[in-house]
Amino acid sequence: MATKTKTATKNKNLLIVESPTKVKAIKKFLGNKYEVAASNGHVRDLPRSTMGIDIENDFEPKYITIRGKGDLLADLRKLVKKSDHVYLATDPDREGEAISWHLMTALKLQESGVKVSRVTFNEITEGAVKEGIKHPREIDMGLVDAQQARRVLDRMVGYSISPLLWSKIKRGLSAGRVQSVALRIICDREDEINAFIPQEYWTLDALLNVEGEKKQLEAHYYGDKNGKKDIASKEELEEIVKSLKGAKYKVSEIKKSERSKKAPLPFTTSTLQQQASKALNFSTQKTMRTAQQLYEGIDLGKEGTVGLITYLRTDSTRISEEAKAAAADYIIRNFGEDHLAEKNVASKTTAKIQDAHEAIRPSNVENTPVKVKEYLTRDQFRLYQLIWNRFVASRMSAAKYETTSVKIDAADQRFTVSASRTVFAGFMDVYTDDDDKIEKNTLMKSLDENARLSLDSLDPKQHFTQPAPHYTEASLVHDLEALGIGRPSTYAPTITTILARRYVIKENKNLYITELGEAVNNMMKSAFPQIVDVNFTSNMETLLDGVEEGSVRWKTIIENFYPDLESAVTQAEKDLEKVEIADEQTDEICEVCGRNMVIKYGPHGKFLACPGFPECKNTKPYFEKIGVSCPKCGKDVVIRRTKKGRIFYGCIDGPECDFMSWQRPSNIKCPKCGSYTTIRGNKLVCSNQENCGHIFDLPKENKE
Repeated sequence: MATKTKTATKNKNLLIVESPTKVKAIKKFLGNKYEVAASNGHVRDLPRSTMGIDIENDFEPKYITIRGKGDLLADLRKLVKKSDHVYLATDPDREGEAISWHLMTALKLQESGVKVSRVTFNEITEGAVKEGIKHPREIDMGLVDAQQARRVLDRMVGYSISPLLWSKIKRGLSAGRVQSVALRIICDREDEINAFIPQEYWTLDALLNVEGEKKQLEAHYYGDKNGKKDIASKEELEEIVKSLKGAKYKVSEIKKSERSKKAPLPFTTSTLQQQASKALNFSTQKTMRTAQQLYEGIDLGKEGTVGLITYLRTDSTRISEEAKAAAADYIIRNFGEDHLAEKNVASKTTAKIQDAHEAIRPSNVENTPVKVKEYLTRDQFRLYQLIWNRFVASRMSAAKYETTSVKIDAADQRFTVSASRTVFAGFMDVYTDDDDKIEKNTLMKSLDENARLSLDSLDPKQHFTQPAPHYTEASLVHDLEALGIGRPSTYAPTITTILARRYVIKENKNLYITELGEAVNNMMKSAFPQIVDVNFTSNMETLLDGVEEGSVRWKTIIENFYPDLESAVTQAEKDLEKVEIADEQTDEICEVCGRNMVIKYGPHGKFLACPGFPECKNTKPYFEKIGVSCPKCGKDVVIRRTKKGRIFYGCIDGPECDFMSWQRPSNIKCPKCGSYTTIRGNKLVCSNQENCGHIFDLPKENKE
């Protein structure tokens, strides 16, 4: 009798997923023959207290059970004992494969005698889950080893270099294989912006009367009889205006053409993060958190919990045949056959793309944003709408628009007018972004080669070239992907880390380097140039892809990498001893105990502290003088910081004196207008950009 009971209770299938959110939905899809449980992410990892890598024993990782996971593993072991077949259904990527492998070891599945299978599904829907169960496989050790290699490399870099940062700059800092490169990219852009020297240029518009028309025509200066010409100075502008005096304006050519704009590709992880930042003002972290919720499942009332989108970590634009067919059916029913793309949308293919997954798309195109809106939070709805619109648009026909360009000649000079109008909206009936918005200005119908024109006025404007923009999260993700730094799963945590460490701060979407970030970057470039080298890091990602494909042994990468790292750390320990950052004593006297206060580093940069700590805990803001007098009140100009830590230059008497400048000011006045100037590389630029903008060489005695 006891044996029968045991057989009855053991006739079960156990399916283990990562997230508890998925359990309810998958249990509903599979019914009573399956027990569904969650691992809550990783169950084993390297220890926090030590590097956890046995250097002497072929770099073997020393995995331990993660604190707090003991009871969970005990519960899972009980479920394993009641099961005939265990399905490991963690996420379909390197990290998920590694979690399944760790579960195999932690639960002693090979020794238990139960049948073990690895299954994956790209979306949490009944069809996808049941299809996944039909195609069980063994754990892919290529994926596991690629994750192990990445984890070990990151641990080696972090645990070898971070202690140096603690001793030389500030405790609690960290270095990372990818984060340090991301920090360098931001620093390099900041240096480029600071060194940028604006160049003057002018534009000239002609406001023209057209006979028989009430509306005036605005034409833009193009060039002269020799072709396109830029106006570089006021003197050049005056020559052009002089040549146009009394000239007759005549239409010399009207050209019409039809253009088309292809539908966008569906989202990958990086393009979703970029577009969510631009369109929704989401951080990369918020985008991934919200997309995870949509993927794991939303309670849709009578339908129950359903995953609304496919897996969110992917760099593929591939779409399944079933999804293409469903999208085609939806488009034909709702927009007509003329809106359906004639051919399949081409997928982006590069050597870096891992095509294991589809693009990010709605799991069921019939779940329109309007249909599911009542079940979603505001953020979930906005992101789902973006994903749904982009996917449907990707299966639609190109937009067509008509462009008209007009050439207008006067004397030896040429002006142009251009306009466009949409002929067929195509995919733009569903989705547009800033790049897709076609200018909708139309020209007057009476405008032809015989139109009689007369000049109303000329409108010259002075401009100055602008430096490259500061990085945003979106543009940083774009460049990290383009350079081959990191992978879809790493962009958000990388940016989150450098913000959390206060190496970088974010203001109005822009990322600015802090003094702390600059200090860390300078040390990394000096002591560990290979770690922060973009090409080295990109090549490392390629090697990790080789591990995944089975063409590279993962420990070979570690064997080749570690000796150089160890040598660099040893050398840095010697070199950095000579430049150890000590507390700099100042002339500022502590009003509490009378000692000379010293400069310390804090989350927002430098501050003054009493060296008598902990007996005296007095601190004060530190303002570094730059040897420049305030243009408004004559007192010292100092380096200040915004609340978030961005550096600017302000009067020491602020806020009583409101002088401030984002660029470093100098004591040299502009010889043309007398305004203060700012230093850009080896040039001085007049601060009165609107009315003067004079640029001249920095005197030799002022150059560093």
